[in-house]
Amino acid sequence: MIDRRRLETGGFIVFLVAITVALCIVVSTFAVALLWSGLAAILFQSLYQWLLKRWPGRRNLAAAMTLLIIFVAVIVPTLIIGSLMIDQSASVYAKLQSGQINFGAYFQQIHDALPRRIQGALDKAGLNSFEQAQSRVSTILGNSVRSIAGQALSIGRNAAAFVLSFGIGLYVTFFLLRDGDKVGPAIRRALPLEHSVAKTLVDKFVAVVRATIKGSVIVGLAQGALGAVTFWIVGVPAALLWGLLMALTSLLPALGPALVWVPVAVYLLATGAIWQGVVVVVSGVVVIGLADNILRPILVGRDTGIPDYIVLVSTLGGIEAVGISGIVVGPLVAALFLTAWQILTEQRHAQVTDRVRPE
Repeated sequence: MIDRRRLETGGFIVFLVAITVALCIVVSTFAVALLWSGLAAILFQSLYQWLLKRWPGRRNLAAAMTLLIIFVAVIVPTLIIGSLMIDQSASVYAKLQSGQINFGAYFQQIHDALPRRIQGALDKAGLNSFEQAQSRVSTILGNSVRSIAGQALSIGRNAAAFVLSFGIGLYVTFFLLRDGDKVGPAIRRALPLEHSVAKTLVDKFVAVVRATIKGSVIVGLAQGALGAVTFWIVGVPAALLWGLLMALTSLLPALGPALVWVPVAVYLLATGAIWQGVVVVVSGVVVIGLADNILRPILVGRDTGIPDYIVLVSTLGGIEAVGISGIVVGPLVAALFLTAWQILTEQRHAQVTDRVRPE
């Protein structure tokens, strides 16, 4: 005879899974807004707690002030930078179309200025032809700028949906800030895991979110700003756009902003702009390169426990899977994956040790 209690428990679990999936489908339209609301609440919870100490018992006021600070210090500058970036992207794309900017010609200048051995290697790779270089480089960059412009137009066409998601994000962030000290423990208690395992996973989740946002995003913005200033000093067109690209590439360990400033420096040096090239190299190595080593330990340290190569792969995979949110989602999934396997390994090791321990 079937155990009635097991049947009821199984039925409840099926219902719980089904209703959870249904809720995810219902709120999927606002998934990105809800994700960033949670991330913002985690990141600024310490600021909220500091304000709450100044205004004891006034949780709504502390949450509202925290939200106001987030809006003024983060959202407004992001919108301004985004609009400037879109303008410069459109300008660069227009110059590409009109021929004012010809990356193929720039490549040819660099090719002719390189030593013969390097020229020979490029020739074997099929990059000796002006037309081939122009086609490959212009196509890649043109597609990138066209993609950015297309996304900007998409946001414009769906302005109402964007404003609605933005408003919902702010609204949810307010309540997550105000009730975060209750929501976090409640989630941990609800997880069908041992208390120690649930606590380890939640702690790792919070640590990776803070490390990714504070460590990667803030350091990336600092490096991008330094890069934009450097390019502006040496007269590189669309300095803000390249600075933003540098900020994005700074999220990739081992590669980073060098993916942007090294080609620029090579072009400047190869075309006779010696002092400009030297400035870019010095700034890239000394100023931009050291910014990560100085700022990251001050902001969050290096305690996430994720190898650089896993951060690189998971970040790229996350961006491919869920867009810009993958900057956080990718490393977060990788960190929880590693933590879960580490917990399993430790538990199995403890079980084996208990079995072989002499009576």
